[in-house]
Order: sequence, then C-alpha cells, then structure tokens
Amino acid sequence: MSDEDNENDLIAGHGVIVRAANGDVIRFDPTGLVMRLSDRVIADIALRMGQQPGTPSAPTVAEQETIDADDLLEGIDAWGVTRDGDWLRFTARMPCAQGVRGFRRHIDGGAALGDGPGAVLGILALGGPRAALATQGAPAYPHHITAPEDDIGAVGMAGIEPAPETDRLEPLRECTHEALVAEVILDWQMEKFEPLPLIVARAETDNAPSAADLARGQAVENLITAARNLKTAAARMGKRAKILAIHLDYALEHVTGDATAYRDGMLATMQRIEDALWSLGYDKPLFVARFEGGLDPVTAPAALEGQWELTWNHGDHRLIHSAPSYTFARDRFDRPTDDARRQMAEMTAAAIAAGKNWRGPTLYLAERETGDRATIRVTAQGDGPLILDGDTPSGFALIGDEAGATITGVEIAPDDPQAVLIRCDTPPEGANLRLAYAAGTPGGLRDGWSMESRTGITLHRWALPAILPVHEGRNA
Repeated sequence: MSDEDNENDLIAGHGVIVRAANGDVIRFDPTGLVMRLSDRVIADIALRMGQQPGTPSAPTVAEQETIDADDLLEGIDAWGVTRDGDWLRFTARMPCAQGVRGFRRHIDGGAALGDGPGAVLGILALGGPRAALATQGAPAYPHHITAPEDDIGAVGMAGIEPAPETDRLEPLRECTHEALVAEVILDWQMEKFEPLPLIVARAETDNAPSAADLARGQAVENLITAARNLKTAAARMGKRAKILAIHLDYALEHVTGDATAYRDGMLATMQRIEDALWSLGYDKPLFVARFEGGLDPVTAPAALEGQWELTWNHGDHRLIHSAPSYTFARDRFDRPTDDARRQMAEMTAAAIAAGKNWRGPTLYLAERETGDRATIRVTAQGDGPLILDGDTPSGFALIGDEAGATITGVEIAPDDPQAVLIRCDTPPEGANLRLAYAAGTPGGLRDGWSMESRTGITLHRWALPAILPVHEGRNA
C-alpha cells in the first residue's frame, strides 16, 4: 500500500453535515453520527439536573474537615486564604514576574497555580526533534505557565511511547518555544493591566522521516492526550479549557524529496488532530507554523516547496505561518540564539493574536514582463504594499538558468504595490528555469507591519520563501 493510500485512510469515512462559525456541529465517522453540544446547552442540562455547571459536587464529611492552611502554604507569603471546594485560594507575594497576585493550591498538595478569571489555555506543539529545543530554567511566570503533572516537562515522549494521563498541572523546568510564546502573551497582559491566564505548554516530537509518518505516529496521539489532560485539569478547577494554538514545527525533517507528499501528510496530520479535538469538545484549532527556508534549494527543495504548497492549499484548516526562519540569527551550531528564540516567540504570539487576519507576503507567480524577456515580474499576496529592505538581489536567485544571466536590479512594480520586478543583464533561459526567493539565503522583501521586540530590535513581517517556475508573459 502506498503512502498516499495510508494518508487517505486517516480521513476516510469522516465528514461534516452541519458546520457553524466556531466549528463543526454534526459530523460522521465510521461509528455513526456525532453531535457536539454548545456550552449553553451543557449548562442548561446541568441546571435541570440540579447542579450549577463548573461547580464541584457537595463535599463529603471527610472533605469538610478543617484544613491546616499553614501546613499547605508553608513558606509562601500568603494572606486572604479561603476554601473553595478542594482548593485553597489565596493572595500571595511570589517570586518572578507576576508579583502579588491570586493563587490556588489543591488540598492534596501539588503546585501553587496562578488563579484568575477565564479558561485554562493550551499552547501545544507537534514537530520533529528540533521542536524539543529548550533552555534550562523556568519561565518568567512559573505559576502561570505549566505542563501536565507527569514529570515529563515541556517536551513529551519523543514519539516513543504513550504519554500518561493526568488531571494535575506542574511548573516547567525548561522553556520551549511554546513556553516562550506563553511568556510573551503574559508580558502583554501585564503591560495592559489585564488578567494573567493559566497556560499549559507541551510539545510532542517524533523522529518521523516524512509528514505521512508524522500523521500516523505516536506523537500525534500524545498531543491529543495533552489536550485531554488540559481539559480534565481545567475541569478539576471548575474551569473550561481552550486551545489557543497548535504550533507545527515539522518541515526540514521531511526527507522523502516529495513536496506534494509533505503537503498531503501535513493535511492528514491536521485532520487527525482536528477530529480528535472535536470529539473532546474543542473548537477547530488554529495551527501556526514557522516557514523553514532550509538548505541549498538545489539539493533540498521538497521541504521548502511543500511548505509553500501548504500556504495555498490547506483546505478549511486554520493554518497561518508566523514568520520565515531566515530572519532569525543562529549560532555556529545552526541553532537560534537566545535573542532569536525570544523574537520567534514574539512573532508566533503576534500571529496567534491576529488569527486569520495574519497575512505575511506570499509570492505565487513569476512571469516574464510583457515585451521584456530580461525582466521577471513576481506577484505576491499579503496585507498591504511590499517594501524592499536590502541590496540587490534582495534574496532572489535564478535556478536552472542556462544563459548565464545575472540579477542586476530588484524593485517594487510601479503599477502594482504587491509585485516585484527582477531585472537581469540578459534574458535567463532554461527548460526548468525557476526563480527562488530566500531559499537557503536571507531575503529582503516585507510588508509594512512592525513590532518592537524586547530584545531591542524592530520585528518585521518578511515574505515567505518560494521557488517559482518562470512563465512566459502574454506578449513576451
């Protein structure tokens, strides 16, 4: 059986009958019809059964016994301690960035968790081994950025064995990309004097050699377990759970040399995740990815072209690319520097905040300019006019040229603010002539969006890499 057949098996027999703006309402799978009820309907059912939704059951006699708060909160500068079901809620002066705030701790012990209004949020991730990159040490908000209490930490089981199920949360010992994204979000909340949510961060990784293998792998199942743990941990606190985003960090690991297979495998991966999350009662998730430019485009084009294909053809999945990787500094081991990792997290957080309105410049067509075979017009789609920021060739390169042409100039087209003119000293020729942008090299094309980073630089939304066939113009 081919990889394509296996990928189709992942979604065969599944479909949607009724869909609402926030996700699917009635679906079908091989077991029959499945209906998802709204929170309002669930609340009404709970009221009819005589129980307020989200409130714990009546305590037993044993649970009503006096709790010695001094023992449970020993070593914590706490005051205003109250009992709320199985939880102690209190105000405390705790170390790190959150300062004096409200916290909670279960009467059975465990971590002191940030306590505030709203849902418990999840920032989950799925990727290859690179997604496990983390720096030692807790985030700046150790009581608000957590992971399931399974003693695994911010990075999961590496796709080797099933992740354990738990309804408890614990602080992180290290900072992955997702933990840094959570830290950025909490920084923004602090600056706006708005509530600090409790966030669960977990990355599940896999050594899968192809996107099709990733879709079928244990890492996806472990990510679903993380989502289930998020939901049960939130319910234990009388709260609802919400997945803020799922970070997809799998591109360069796809080594089969087939761009279409990468796209199809990632589509199958997202479908498998969506089906499972829907059955758990979650809305359709926002997938966010960083566009990896990769190595030499001549030797490793599949990952780059596959990602480009996915930007245009991701069906009804909610997928956005936060930033291209070429904009971030790397050390001599080709790992992002500490400042770069913070900048990556800021871009991911900005993309999550914008959601479907996040539209970085994406190149989609290269053709010879009418009447001038030495000039190639590249057309993009994005949010606003393009800006060239750098010297010629600004990240553009010719691939498959047999005429020895050199790029002599790059400019924004005077008649279209979302088009670029690539001027050459002689008409480039070749049976497989292509124009590459930011493929294995930094690019110099962006739009007008910007944000000040805590690292002291201005972040921009740079154009995504692309390798485009050069078409003949209509009158070339």
